[in-house]
Amino acid sequence: MISPLAQATSHTVAAMTNVAPRTVLMITPGYPGEMPLFTRGLSVQGATVLGVSNGPEHELPELARRHLSGYLQLPELFTNPAAAIPQLQRWLGTRTLDRVCCLWEPGVEVAALIREALGVPGQSYEQALRFRDKDLMKQALAAGGVRVPHHVVARTATEVREAAEQVGYPLIIKPIAGAGSQDTFRCDDAHEVDKAIAQLGHIAVVDVEEFIDGEEFTYDTICARGRIEYFHIGYYRPRPLIARTNEWISPQTLSYRLVDDPWVAEGRAMGEQVIKVLGYDTGFTHMEWYRKADGEVVFGEIAARPPGARTVDLMNFASDVDLFAGWAEAELFGTFSLHIERKYHAACITKRAHGQGRIQRIEGLDRIKARLGDAICAIDLLPLGSPRRDWKSTLLSDGYVTLRHPDWDTTKAMADFVGTDLHLYAV
Repeated sequence: MISPLAQATSHTVAAMTNVAPRTVLMITPGYPGEMPLFTRGLSVQGATVLGVSNGPEHELPELARRHLSGYLQLPELFTNPAAAIPQLQRWLGTRTLDRVCCLWEPGVEVAALIREALGVPGQSYEQALRFRDKDLMKQALAAGGVRVPHHVVARTATEVREAAEQVGYPLIIKPIAGAGSQDTFRCDDAHEVDKAIAQLGHIAVVDVEEFIDGEEFTYDTICARGRIEYFHIGYYRPRPLIARTNEWISPQTLSYRLVDDPWVAEGRAMGEQVIKVLGYDTGFTHMEWYRKADGEVVFGEIAARPPGARTVDLMNFASDVDLFAGWAEAELFGTFSLHIERKYHAACITKRAHGQGRIQRIEGLDRIKARLGDAICAIDLLPLGSPRRDWKSTLLSDGYVTLRHPDWDTTKAMADFVGTDLHLYAV
């Protein structure tokens, strides 16, 4: 494996010297996979980083443990925060927190509750809900003049069917507080709605919304004190709903460097408007949006966290920077001193093994290395003998390849080559 951290040229921002040291609570410092890098970012910026999650400390990745000054296991952190927060307060004792950070979607509301209980500045619970509850989110944005999909909230099977009649076909059914495209279904008729209902019994509240037929992009930011200090345009090939429902596909996430291109200009403007309407202050955001064939741009959803599936690595590779540390500077000091030069387009191609069981062989890797050479930034494939992952429940599937190139068409062609010529086989 070639480490993305080793490959990325690190322009780590030196810790500020004219302010008092910061103490930060990092929720889930070891999971998902990028979280140790964010934990490191806080540490290299001079913060004292305390970790908290529901799992034991020994299960944390070594990188996370190395950059923590303390860790508390709270088994009920996400299931019963009302009971967990007093335990956290007792553990902290006389220590005072300057920031509470959580970059994992299910913990965003918990982080807000902790801030309010401990009097720590940052996103409030009410603000967090507008980034988690898709109905509240779209109501606020529609009132602010943003084009959002027509939608209806439903809590029962009957309400879903009634909502489908109101919204019309084709439509999308997805969790009101979900992440990514998991538990998301496109329905073209009432029969497909019934099939989706049968698979959504574990979801309490869903959003039934207009299906937007178009290309799907992201608009990701690092904000500091209400200012957009960094932004990124991403592009999905194919759109996630298709990739999530077809096992043979090798999904691609691409970083687009031509951010002033008319192709993405209206989506970028929408992203700026969304940040303003929702009043986002400090941290990472990840917004998805659509561009229809007629050029209309439509909002998808936004989260108060970075994009997953190693997309922050793409941003780093595209500009030869360390945005894990750049985010930490914004979070800790309200500043952003990284110089951003958009040198490359970048692509992350995730691979799904053929068959079930354990990985037995990998074909095409030598050809990939020989043909793409220095364009390859990272290779992280499951080792031989490893059990295959559930492709429906993980964005990274059975591994990925990251690459970059200054030319857009060349980047896409290289990504397609990885998709068609690299194969993992499980038995």
